[in-house]
Amino acid sequence: MPKRTRFTTWRPLATAATAALLATLLTPAAAQAAPRGSEPVYSYDKAVREAVWVDTGLDGDGDGKADRVAVDIVRPREPARQGRKVPVIMDASPYYSCCGRGNESQRKTYDANGDVVQMPLYYDNYFVPRGYAFVGVDLAGTNRSDGCDDVGGRSDIQSAKAVVDWLNGRAKAYTTRTGATRAKAGWTNGRTGMIGKSWDGTIAGGVAATGVKGLKTIVPISAISSWYDYYFQQGAPLYDSGPEWLSDYVNSPDAREKCGAVQQKLVDGAPRTGDWTPLWTERDYVKNAKKVRASVFLIHGMQDLNVRMKHVGQWWDALAQHGVDRKIWLSQTGHVDPFDFRRATWVETLHRWFDHELMGYDNGIDREPMADIERHPDQWSTSEVWPPSGTRATTLRPDRGTQPGVGTLGLHRGHGTETFTDDPGLSETDWAAGIDKPTAEKAGFATGPLSRGLRLSGSSKVTVTATPSTPTAHLSAVLVDIGPDTIRDYADAGEGITTLTNRTCWGASTAGDSSCFKEAKAKTADVDYTVVSRGWADLGTHASAGKGSPLTPGKRYTITLDLAATDHIVPKGHRLALIVAGTDKGLIDPPADTPKLSLDLSRTSADVPFVGGPAAFARATAGAALPPPVAALLDGVREPRTAHRVPEGTP
Repeated sequence: MPKRTRFTTWRPLATAATAALLATLLTPAAAQAAPRGSEPVYSYDKAVREAVWVDTGLDGDGDGKADRVAVDIVRPREPARQGRKVPVIMDASPYYSCCGRGNESQRKTYDANGDVVQMPLYYDNYFVPRGYAFVGVDLAGTNRSDGCDDVGGRSDIQSAKAVVDWLNGRAKAYTTRTGATRAKAGWTNGRTGMIGKSWDGTIAGGVAATGVKGLKTIVPISAISSWYDYYFQQGAPLYDSGPEWLSDYVNSPDAREKCGAVQQKLVDGAPRTGDWTPLWTERDYVKNAKKVRASVFLIHGMQDLNVRMKHVGQWWDALAQHGVDRKIWLSQTGHVDPFDFRRATWVETLHRWFDHELMGYDNGIDREPMADIERHPDQWSTSEVWPPSGTRATTLRPDRGTQPGVGTLGLHRGHGTETFTDDPGLSETDWAAGIDKPTAEKAGFATGPLSRGLRLSGSSKVTVTATPSTPTAHLSAVLVDIGPDTIRDYADAGEGITTLTNRTCWGASTAGDSSCFKEAKAKTADVDYTVVSRGWADLGTHASAGKGSPLTPGKRYTITLDLAATDHIVPKGHRLALIVAGTDKGLIDPPADTPKLSLDLSRTSADVPFVGGPAAFARATAGAALPPPVAALLDGVREPRTAHRVPEGTP
């Protein structure tokens, strides 16, 4: 695919029809100017609500018939009467019946004819009156669809891709689940945008990675870019179960009876060894970034410990390499939708994004900064591009200090060794709290207080040379900002938000589908340190990230850990620390043994992307004196909660 400019603006003839309609509603003077965006001029109460079943061409449940996926549609009635076709906003999800969508866990509800009454979330309420159709797709095996859910594999992706094909006249659909009466999508121009949080957003990315024609933009929120990295990181298991548990969790009762073979394939294809298998290759969307035709507006919480920021870094970099038009929001939250942390600005921005990408309005969003980043709770900054121009990896090196396990971090090669013993009962918060104390379970290295702020932007790597005492060992590497701050409490149950009782309304409502949702506010914590980025690995994958092997006790191994992407400013007066340890409680599972590891500091380093590169780090740390030893533990957020097994929230 050829390189593209950041955005490609198109101005369809349909926009002229919209302008003509608005001109009849405006004064003559106002009608002279071209409209800057879609307006709520259509009736939501009288919108067409219908269901079709799209043929996926697969037979996942093995019943001898092609699977059909249920597609619920809400679209404005007036454009079809006027001979005009509308674009589509689509959310393909496994959660419409089992678990619900959004902060209030809304499910689809239906009338006696089987047409949708309540479509979860506000997308239909807000966008249908503005001339969009909204389409909610039940992934195969879920709710009213045939087939089996296969957790991001061919069935999942084809469930949604087939709908995009149908919207563009390339696939078959029917008016009922089993009947022969065909359904046509003559009401749409085929221009489709996909949106969704977590698993839904993951499907959007997977469909975009097929290169399907007609998919013009995707808006993945807290989404997975490679399913291996949801369950493992470099061989280290992140959960105590595999994708078969998740498939069973979302499959309908009917699918559970038919999908035993699919379940077994998930078990066999995803061994708990953490080895890379063909199952993971099928579910790796990053490798197909070159096929992406759609623009991408990506939203993620930098403290998301469910779908972790590694998914952002590798996907974003791959999209950039292939010239994909893109935009990004990074919040301080965990696994939270922007509707619940920046509601008014989010709805306005999303509206303008879809207007530009799907309706062709020249509203200027393509000329605005690429990135919005939350610096403090509800305080945002922008970057023209992300990571910013002038960002370069800087190699930082740990060295021994005056106390065991309390070392320094700078630009010069270290010497000697540091040792620690894996303690599966401790987490990154325990390590960071004792950064200035000799402790047996971690090795910590910190700069002196910075003389000026230092910005990290992008993904880091930590190379560790370690000698284990046992045949198995897991490693964690953590970057920490040491200094007082007020941050979103991402370790709280709300992951950085508190849900309130009052509601605000976003679009039109009907008796069965309200556009009014509970408000939320920032849940904050006063801390002495902030974990900035993390990464994990099984040391047994030192030779290959996709294949583990037993270690020889007493033998030295070198491995590079990928740390999650981030964008964080370490303020003046704070310190930057690197911690290397074993099991990170609640975030990775422990190894079979309890190893003691010795680090060769001359062969251990961290490559950190600083804005301004090595020179910026050198200026910020010049003349910084190391603080005296501190006996007290530092305060932070509570330890990470036990990791989710569902890419939406706790089941």
